[in-house]
Amino acid sequence: MKSVVTTVIAAADAAGRFPSSSDLESVQGSIQRSAARLEAAEKLAGNIDAVAQEAYNACIQKYPYLNNSGEANSTDTFKAKCLRDVKHYMRLIQYSLVVGGTGPLDEWGIAGQREVYRALGLPTAPYVEALSFARNRGCAPRDMSAQALTEYNALLDYAI
Repeated sequence: MKSVVTTVIAAADAAGRFPSSSDLESVQGSIQRSAARLEAAEKLAGNIDAVAQEAYNACIQKYPYLNNSGEANSTDTFKAKCLRDVKHYMRLIQYSLVVGGTGPLDEWGIAGQREVYRALGLPTAPYVEALSFARNRGCAPRDMSAQALTEYNALLDYAI
């Protein structure tokens, strides 16, 4: 799984060199932000069901046609799967906060998802709306500290 540390080491190794000063500064910056990332991951863990449900509701409110017969949210089974997918993205955001990199999102959330959704005939815009809602709903200090919210929002922006 990619993290800042593994990315820096892999890049230096691929170039046949030791990590440079700027490489090490990048790692140090990531370590300095680790407390904020872990705070965001902890807060998300405590509210992941509520955050996912609110995000799911927001995307259905914006795209009510999804409830029409034959659409992606037309049956109870489809609704449960859609909510599950939103929660899956939120969990990947949490994992990325913990590792300090985009590896979990890259490996399990982004790579190939567009093709999977296209093959299944699922629209991607509702997922973007759900993640955008989650991003815009976060508030410091109500939900977490300003630095933790910055780390959380950066990963949501990446996923969006």
